Amino acid sequence: MKNRYTSLDILRALALISMIIFHTVWDLVYIFRIDMPWFKSDIGEIWQQSILWTFVLLSGFCSSLGNKRLKRAVTVIICSVIISVVTLIFMPSNFILFGVLCFLGTAMLVMIPLDKVFSKIPPPAGIIISAILFALTKNLMKGKIAFGEFTLLRIPDFLYANDLTAFLGFPPANFSSSDYVPFFPWIFLFFCGYFLFRLFLRKDLLKHLSFVSCKPLEFIGRNTLWIYMIHQPVIYGILYLIFRN
Repeated sequence: MKNRYTSLDILRALALISMIIFHTVWDLVYIFRIDMPWFKSDIGEIWQQSILWTFVLLSGFCSSLGNKRLKRAVTVIICSVIISVVTLIFMPSNFILFGVLCFLGTAMLVMIPLDKVFSKIPPPAGIIISAILFALTKNLMKGKIAFGEFTLLRIPDFLYANDLTAFLGFPPANFSSSDYVPFFPWIFLFFCGYFLFRLFLRKDLLKHLSFVSCKPLEFIGRNTLWIYMIHQPVIYGILYLIFRN
């Protein structure tokens, strides 16, 4: 893609900056034992979810852009494997399995064959259906399909069996990961982003996504993956130098 949509780069950069700040506070609280009760409250949860929602929606929106979608998906998956291996070796108590990069890479990969089918679905219908499915499956980890606090269906316990089921969204009781973004329900939010792109395309709105510019943020947005890969070691190193005594 020769002409980038600068608004998308800027939004991605802002989400990444928010994530870096969030992870800095997380390290302070859970590794360096700084007491911040507010971070363990709903405020911290809302902050974390806002970052995740932004990345998933943007990734779904951008999944149809560019000509190297397979290479991009595989690259993201490889990066997720590297993070899992590094955390397992150097930070086993904070081991990351099936984190956000694993999900995003898998979703990008799945979207390649689905694109031809989904492109035939009217975008408004696709957005509505995907949003409903996301809402209904948001509590899969808790063993139920629900709408808010209203339980519609209890999921059989045998589905919560191992790491494979955890990848899908059915984690067993002993499953643990410092960053866990299962395939379900998040794939449906990814689909929302995809159909939103199709809506922008149909309504000829994509041209409006390049009207704003901020070169530093655009640079960050274009290099989000690589900055993501190094940000935690850099944060930990800086905090270690500050708090080592």
